[in-house]
Amino acid sequence: MVANVALRRRMAERRMTKAELAREVNAEIRTLTGKPGTVSERTVHNWLTGVTRWPPGKIRVALGAVFDCMPEQLGFAPTGRARTTPEADVRRRDFIAAAGSTAVATLTGTAAAPAPRRIGAADIQLLEARFAEVIASDHRHGGRVSIEAKAVALADEALALQEHGTASQRIRSSLYACAASFMSSAMWAAIDGRRFDAALQHHQKAASIAAMSGDSAIQFRIWSHAGSLYRHLGRPGDALAANDVARGLPIARRDPLFASLGHARHAAIHGLSGDTNAVRRSLGHAQDALDRADAAASRPVWITAFYDQAELDSLALAAHLAAGNWEDAEAHAHRSMALRRGAMQRSHAITSVRLAHAQLGQGDFEPAVATAMSVPAAVSTHPRVTGMLASFGTKLTAQAADSGPALTWTEYAHDTWRTTA
Repeated sequence: MVANVALRRRMAERRMTKAELAREVNAEIRTLTGKPGTVSERTVHNWLTGVTRWPPGKIRVALGAVFDCMPEQLGFAPTGRARTTPEADVRRRDFIAAAGSTAVATLTGTAAAPAPRRIGAADIQLLEARFAEVIASDHRHGGRVSIEAKAVALADEALALQEHGTASQRIRSSLYACAASFMSSAMWAAIDGRRFDAALQHHQKAASIAAMSGDSAIQFRIWSHAGSLYRHLGRPGDALAANDVARGLPIARRDPLFASLGHARHAAIHGLSGDTNAVRRSLGHAQDALDRADAAASRPVWITAFYDQAELDSLALAAHLAAGNWEDAEAHAHRSMALRRGAMQRSHAITSVRLAHAQLGQGDFEPAVATAMSVPAAVSTHPRVTGMLASFGTKLTAQAADSGPALTWTEYAHDTWRTTA
């Protein structure tokens, strides 16, 4: 037996006990399967000592979700037949099996395709309910590999129904829309988790599937996400082009809520180039459209779950922050935080860190540090939040290295997150 040094190091970095790791893994298993996990302190002990070299599939996915990495990066190694399988295939089978996808047999070739059956509205309703679960999980956690993997698996499941079932043209279009919805969630999880190469791949598949659906709402989501992806990659030209595709779709002309989101994201992109006039113009259009939107209209769950006045102000905050308009950014931050729905903890944390950056830009060091320190430690492990906190620490040190607020932040970050340089 060889001790698992990599896993022990990961646990030490997070000051995590065996009992705490067991609880987190069991919680992830519940999220993935709907049933509680059975991992105990003894199970963790066996991982650390090397007694267990390759845990079962669902546990591997849960561990990957806890630490946001692949199981091999945690010191685990496949044994037996798994060693003869190419690494990429092993990873894909494990993740899809753990996410509960019925498409795993098709992907691995381990079973014959199911007999043709008639696909109907009930199948669509089931897929839409599972999509709502993915959206809810994204709002609770965001950016996790497990969310991305589950969304990909569910997209494969929807496409498998296309392959092996019979259906009317309307149902087939709905199946493609469901598959595209799942792929768009996989794309967003990858963007949110800073896995940009994976996000680009998901976008290509999502866009092609959505085109076959004829559903302009899901096409809007995919191209709007593409605009956000290119914005995070620092490519404003591509971001504007992608977002223009979304804004030109029929749904954006019919529904002011979609139009508002398109304008708000355009403003955030303009912020990258420092074009304050364009930022203000786009935000004005976004606010006008939001004010005209019928709150009682029937819309897809993905947009009603997050886009409202608080999110518009959050995008306005991002736009003004990128453009260096610190006071405007701070004003939108306070408004967004006051209106934010309580369940969206990650979004609230991102807004808080952006507020800290806006205060720092104005030289208000003490309030900036206090705002940054208000972010709960549990939420700060999210990749976007971690990166923003690290950037905050770097900027604070550059502007006021020996000040009291800088020393307070350095000590606090070291003890709590270990993210600042």
